[in-house]
Amino acid sequence: MRRLCSHLLLTPWGLEPRRVVRVSEEGRVVAVEEVPDGAALDSLPGVEFFPGILMPAMLNAHCHLELSGLRGTIPAGCGFEGFVEAMKAAPREGGEAVAKAWDAKMWAEGVGRVWDVCNGTSTFATKVASRIEYHNFIEFFGIGRQPDMSFHTTPHSLYAVDPAAFTRLAEAARGPLSVHFMESAFEVADPAARLVAQTPPEREMILVHNCLVTQRDIDIVMGHFTGPVTWVVCPRSNRHISGLQPPLDLLRRNRLTIRVGTDSLASNDTLSLVDELRLLDAPLAEMLGWVAADRIAPGRTPGIVNLTGVDLRTLTLTENARTKRII
Repeated sequence: MRRLCSHLLLTPWGLEPRRVVRVSEEGRVVAVEEVPDGAALDSLPGVEFFPGILMPAMLNAHCHLELSGLRGTIPAGCGFEGFVEAMKAAPREGGEAVAKAWDAKMWAEGVGRVWDVCNGTSTFATKVASRIEYHNFIEFFGIGRQPDMSFHTTPHSLYAVDPAAFTRLAEAARGPLSVHFMESAFEVADPAARLVAQTPPEREMILVHNCLVTQRDIDIVMGHFTGPVTWVVCPRSNRHISGLQPPLDLLRRNRLTIRVGTDSLASNDTLSLVDELRLLDAPLAEMLGWVAADRIAPGRTPGIVNLTGVDLRTLTLTENARTKRII
């Protein structure tokens, strides 16, 4: 049994001070206990103290692990069309060792789950052996064989798949669709209207990027779908490619389900979720909820991660903010 304490603990109710988490050898949360006033947090008997924040392991809601070998090959500011052309010419061989290294780095930084996009088979062995729980979205124009792990097929985007094929895939899907959505003006006209016209209302949707989303688009999408809709933002990738950023205040005002992804190392130089959050402007407890893969509560096995480099007076991330897996 381990007893863990920090300045703050991320719980379903926010960032709570003066809490000790009791965790079994199997990583299951046994109890969350309150520390009496006056007791020094860093000298409690039998308790391991970690400065900063303790939180659950994290979810990377949009990643392309197979593109890890392209880190640094596509210059920033090339624009969406320039990025697409660069990707067409980019080499895809020899990235297995690089992907394995980034998988290990994500685990060490506290990532517990990844929603990963696949157009090839190069990362399958890494993901099967990984301690991270991967859910794979096999893009419609990509892959030949199916992996021996959790997966669903998905169209890449409205602009990359013709309407009839998009509709067939959306109707036949057995699970959620992960769709690149409103990333740039390069996309089709009125993508929200096209999306709802081509997708059954009960389908679970993961909409990625959302840089050009307006209130009208949100009304169309949320008025159509009865299944869950998750809005994923990838701010560092968007900054690298186009300089656009998602309208975070608009998404928050509409009380949408928000998640955060890193996208690929073709448009990012790190797979750090903390680095993504540093570009977003929202209360820290809310943002940590966007990346938490589970919750710290008795009976659950969420993994425990220590977030350091937090200004505890203002509850903001400093330039030195980092995460490290504890359990």
